[in-house]
This record gives sequence, structure tokens and C-alpha cells, in this order.
Amino acid sequence: MKILRVTSPREFEILDMPMPAPRPGEVRMRVMAVTTCPQWDLHLRHNEPMFVGHWFQYPYAPGQPGHEATGFIDAVGPGVTGLKPEDRVSAWRDPGHDRPGCYAQFVIHRAENVIRVPDHLPAEVLAPVELAMCMGTVFRMLKEMNALKGRRVGVTGLGPAGLVAVQMAKAEGAAAVFGFDPLPVRRAVACRVGAEACFDPTATATGEFPARPAATRLATGVDCVGAKDSVEFLMDRTSDAVALFGVQREDYIYALRHGDLRLCGYKGHCRESAEYAVGLIEAGKLDLAPLVTHRLPLERYTEGVDLLETRKAIKVCFLPWERG
Repeated sequence: MKILRVTSPREFEILDMPMPAPRPGEVRMRVMAVTTCPQWDLHLRHNEPMFVGHWFQYPYAPGQPGHEATGFIDAVGPGVTGLKPEDRVSAWRDPGHDRPGCYAQFVIHRAENVIRVPDHLPAEVLAPVELAMCMGTVFRMLKEMNALKGRRVGVTGLGPAGLVAVQMAKAEGAAAVFGFDPLPVRRAVACRVGAEACFDPTATATGEFPARPAATRLATGVDCVGAKDSVEFLMDRTSDAVALFGVQREDYIYALRHGDLRLCGYKGHCRESAEYAVGLIEAGKLDLAPLVTHRLPLERYTEGVDLLETRKAIKVCFLPWERG
């Protein structure tokens, strides 16, 4: 089978490896589409740790960092129940970057790490289910906090995660959703998927959305960037709750003016959030198609990461069965 391996920060190769066999409790997925995770792909390219205490080793595990994948069950290992060959599934949990990943024609997953998905939707729409699961964890938490229905919600960072957040906020009954991103193209996409209006946080947003101690126009915020400026921009313009989804790499300042603001972090992967995300897809309330702006064979991996780095792509969908 064909599988990609990153050999150094800016080099990769396509290997021909034996077909893996599922062990007890595992399934083999025939990968029809796998989407980039810009965080992992770009940090791997630059050999920059994803978080404190993390580091990369090259050559990287074959198939990694691909983990947002969809396809069909090709074989099941002993003891697997509830799944059978030809079932349409997506991966909802990354099993770890020390084992073969989804930049491949076939991949092995623990059976509990995949979820059934609708048969009628295109593969590129179902590949990013893992990202939707992650954001689903945030929105299930905000829902428990009574921080969504009837609220004015702000989303900073309108990349893949932000576009999911906009749609989930609408699905949960937000009165209006406002997006913030410096890129006009991404602001336009966010408006198409449900944002009432979008603004450049570096230029036009300050007049429309005054900062504390002035009266704020947002009740709830979701940060999908993680940078200090982005988080504090949202904290200064939100009255009640801010969810921090972006990967934190620096300290944020919770000042005296934020005294009545609730902050919440990301609680992690869980099956219930995957089911929540797939349920929204099935109900037509979440469309992952706008996240995918380019489609390429695995052999053009470098081109795909170039598109991410120059911010010309939101997500790239790699098609392992297309010829390079």
C-alpha cells in the first residue's frame, strides 16, 4: 500500500509498505480522504514543538501527522462488534503520533476510535470529523453553562476550527454570531456559513465592539487562535464566558477589568462529542465542505503544506487513491 513519510522538516517520501492487519479490537480503514491539520503539518515542517515538552523526531512515523480521515471499513480484527466491512466511517480520535497515521491508503484504528458517518456525503465533507468532535467538546461545555442560546457570540480566528464554531453557535440557537479574522477571504467564508458579520480585529472591530470597561456587545466568545493578542481581544469584548480552544503557548492576562468573566478550556476528546458533531452533520446544521479549499494526491504533499503556510488554503484534502 502507499503511505507518506516525512523524512526531515521539508522532505517526504512515498513508501510502498505491506498491508497492515487488524489485531483484536482493531479495524482497517480504506482511506478515501484525509485533511490537513494546519497546526501539526506546519509545526512538523518547521520542527517547532506543538506545546511545552513536545518535540519531533525525524523520520516521522509513516502516515503522520494525518489523522482527520474518512473511508470504509476494510477488515475487522477479532472481538470487534458493531462494525463490518464496507461500513462508512470517519476517525474521531487520533491514536497518537507514534504509530502509522492516515496519510496512507489504509490505516489501522482501534474500533472505538472510528464512528459511522452518512453514506451519501462526499468524502471531503466527512474527513474533518475529528476537528468537529474537538469543537463539539467546547460547545457541549458552553451549552451546559447556558452560554449559547439567545446570546451574541464572537469567534476569533476563522480558520477550520473557527468555521466549525460559527456553525455550532448557530445550531445551538445563538442570536447572532460575529467573526474576527484579518483575512478577508476567511471572513467571507464565515459569513456564508452563518456569521452575521465579520471584522478585522486589527482595524475595524474596535469601533463596532468596544473594549472593557465600556459596555461589551458580546456575551460569549470562542477563541480559535491561541495567541495572546487574540485571546485578550476577545476577553476585553465579552461580558460572560470565553472558551479557549486555540493551543496556548504564552500567558494571557486576566486583569481586574475581567472580574466577572468566566474562562473555560478544552476538556479533551470524547465519543459523546463525536456523536454530537456527526448528529449536526446529519441534521444539515454543520457543513464541513467549506473548510476544504484544495484537493491533491499524496504525492503533492509539499504543495499542500505550501498552501497552508501562505494561507491560501484553509484545509487541504489529500486523496490517497489518486495518482500523483
